[in-house]
Amino acid sequence: MNPISALHSFSSALLLNGLLLVTTVTVAATVDSATVAIPRMADGRPNFEGIWTNKSITPLQRSAELGDKAFFTAEDAKAFKERLQARGDRDTRTNDVRDVLTAYNDFWWDSGTEILPNMRTSIVVDPPSGRIPAMTEQRRAALAAEQAAVTERCRQPGCTTNNGGALAPSYAPQVLDLMTRCISFGTTVPMLATAYNNNYQLVQSKGTLAINTEMVHQVRRIPTTGSPHLPAQVKQWYGDPRGHWEGDTLVVESTNFTGQFQGALQAADENLRVIERFTLSSADILLYDFTVEDPTVWTSAWSGEIPLTRSDGLLYEYACHEGNRGIQNILRATRQDMKKQAP
Repeated sequence: MNPISALHSFSSALLLNGLLLVTTVTVAATVDSATVAIPRMADGRPNFEGIWTNKSITPLQRSAELGDKAFFTAEDAKAFKERLQARGDRDTRTNDVRDVLTAYNDFWWDSGTEILPNMRTSIVVDPPSGRIPAMTEQRRAALAAEQAAVTERCRQPGCTTNNGGALAPSYAPQVLDLMTRCISFGTTVPMLATAYNNNYQLVQSKGTLAINTEMVHQVRRIPTTGSPHLPAQVKQWYGDPRGHWEGDTLVVESTNFTGQFQGALQAADENLRVIERFTLSSADILLYDFTVEDPTVWTSAWSGEIPLTRSDGLLYEYACHEGNRGIQNILRATRQDMKKQAP
């Protein structure tokens, strides 16, 4: 038996606030997944196949101004959306690239117009503050040293502004950030929303689940038979995923990361471990929970939840082809600049 506890919390919070929203979600939240009418594979396992989206304006971390408020009321949600829209409108009118990138990276004002259906004020649900725990002193010092080295290197020619709006080396392909190189936008593990292209195609067979991430077209092939991980020395950009079933919930553990990341996990290192849980709470809601563990980076583990909603239509290829041309132009311009300024 596998109750949908996270959505049950959502339903209770709405009732406490005197609101009644989406009756079907409330009903699904109060029953066991074994009794919900969900699609199943021939072997009886839940069928996750289809296009799913996490498109929303719900932030990863709770805004400090909300304090301990875990759920939006309808009025709260309306005010929050209006503030984000006002911020987005203002930043698109500025000539300051940093302001535009701040809106792009932090507020995702173009990623949707609605709060996630669980009405939480943040994707992070643990710690209860809704915020990612502090970094360890060791990791903070290591990142500071890395930044100091970049600052020192960029006193010389061979640097340019990267996708995050910061000055960074650009004299060789391997020193460019993962987004510029079209390797990762930080939306694959865990599955987090970004400014656009927030869709995922799940294809399932007996013993395997494949997840095609629209942003940068990365496909994860996840064995679901409980098979062991690859040897520890084998590292991969998106880790080595291994899944097993706990009732109707698919639990996926990913390890063996390279230690290079983009987006929300940019501070993580090769010790990262991500646990994901997939549970159909109805035919059109796939509850996605994840826990991030990296003891050399964060002082404690942290978790989030996202109700993925089914989407009609097709998932088109996002080829990131501009990176192929962009990298050539970045390297050419940087090297010309270095040559001009050479003694």
